[in-house]
Amino acid sequence: MYNMLRLRSDVFVVEQNCPYLDLDNKDQKSFHLLYYVDNELAGVTRLLPGGLSYNEISIGRVVIARSHRGLGLGVKLMEASIAGCEEKFGKAPIRISAQYHLSKFYQSLGFVEHGEVYDEDGIPHIEMLRA
Repeated sequence: MYNMLRLRSDVFVVEQNCPYLDLDNKDQKSFHLLYYVDNELAGVTRLLPGGLSYNEISIGRVVIARSHRGLGLGVKLMEASIAGCEEKFGKAPIRISAQYHLSKFYQSLGFVEHGEVYDEDGIPHIEMLRA
């Protein structure tokens, strides 16, 4: 758990210079997908049941370690996360809050933009839904 929280803090708080409360009391009610490469934590996502962040199931806290970016792991991590949501919660729509500059990436995985761009902790975001 420490490695997961450390990776999230390294990227979201330090690298993106975005002080925010990562520990939001949702981790205890969620499942976490930890993606390892050669015994090193390379990526993490949080799989949330419907009703916790949104009415729908959701995937959040998507992060790839800086040392493992550019290797195509983002697609593998998200594909595994979608499969994990279906395994844990059943096949249903999945909603995410995506950093807007990653919208095309999420569209390639079947997510569609919903609503307007909004500011979250100084970073443009957009909600996206995968039916």
